[in-house]
Amino acid sequence: MNVFSHPEFDNHEQLSFFCDPETGLKAIVAIHNTSRGPALGGCRMFPYATDEEALRDVLRLSKGMTYKSALANLDLGGGKSVIIGDPRKDKTEALLEAMGRHLEGLGGQYIAAEDSGTSVPDLHVMGRRTQHVAGIAERIGFDGNPSNGDPSPATAYGTFIGLKAAVQHKLGRDDLNGLKVAIQGIGNVGFRLARHLKEAGAQLWVYDIFADNMQRAVDELGATPATAEDILTLPVDVVAPCAMGAVLNDTSIPKLKAGIVAGAANNLLEHPEHDQALKDRGILYAPDFAINAGGIIDVFYERTGASPETVREHVDAIGDTLKEIFTRSDRSGRPTGAIANELAEERFRKHVAKVNTATERLARAG
Repeated sequence: MNVFSHPEFDNHEQLSFFCDPETGLKAIVAIHNTSRGPALGGCRMFPYATDEEALRDVLRLSKGMTYKSALANLDLGGGKSVIIGDPRKDKTEALLEAMGRHLEGLGGQYIAAEDSGTSVPDLHVMGRRTQHVAGIAERIGFDGNPSNGDPSPATAYGTFIGLKAAVQHKLGRDDLNGLKVAIQGIGNVGFRLARHLKEAGAQLWVYDIFADNMQRAVDELGATPATAEDILTLPVDVVAPCAMGAVLNDTSIPKLKAGIVAGAANNLLEHPEHDQALKDRGILYAPDFAINAGGIIDVFYERTGASPETVREHVDAIGDTLKEIFTRSDRSGRPTGAIANELAEERFRKHVAKVNTATERLARAG
């Protein structure tokens, strides 16, 4: 397994491999950049087919978190962790505690939050062995409802706000009544996004690897079930991938019939060049690390104790960020993903320059 020469290795600050034979834990933590603050990102549990697949995922995800936090103007760095295993079969309290012990050993450079395959209760178990977990504090959420710290509602709401911005830009309409949306992945975030869309009058098609998740969407939201093979290629207005990444690739992009791709999943593009491939087909792509930032915003403010109104206002700003990305893309003729990277880097450099200036002033004063 190559690391430093890996195509997804982007000068990561730290890469840690953890193994606990007694509990069966096999995990990787990737810390991409901590210039803006400690690396905060979800802990994902997934039955990766190979160690290489897990490594590729954690490297891509951690870099994405650096850009996501910078684009959202948060004082956080980028990191991610993955546990190799089936969360429905392999997860045990002992395994989660072992993960917590390993996280504690990183000394706070990386802070874990909920992700695909993990939950708030899981993080509480990890928290028995480490203080470096987030998204677990009971408080009033951004929507005014009691929250146990789960960032999924904020992620879903932010994705909904971003999807509306994409619809307004591409289709010139402010309402979603009758809008046709296909959602790939109907778990914690995907279901909540579907509910927002249903309440706004959209028509829904859904697919999930777990039949009970699909059935819930059918029963409670009146969604139409779809197959794994056709969920991305249905004749709809919007495709919303909310499961695993790399689903926009050489095979899927030529088959897309939707004019908009706007979903909560991370790393939707298999390769950077697929950004241009979408633009060439006239498909508006809402960059994933821009549209799905609601969760990291929510977790950040949990750490600062901000009011629900402050959190909601910041999540609402996702729509403004996407409008800026779309407008810059139209003006320059460059794809939206490249524009989002450029904007994130601008905000990153601005923050670092501000910190350096403040440090210099303190040094002179001393």
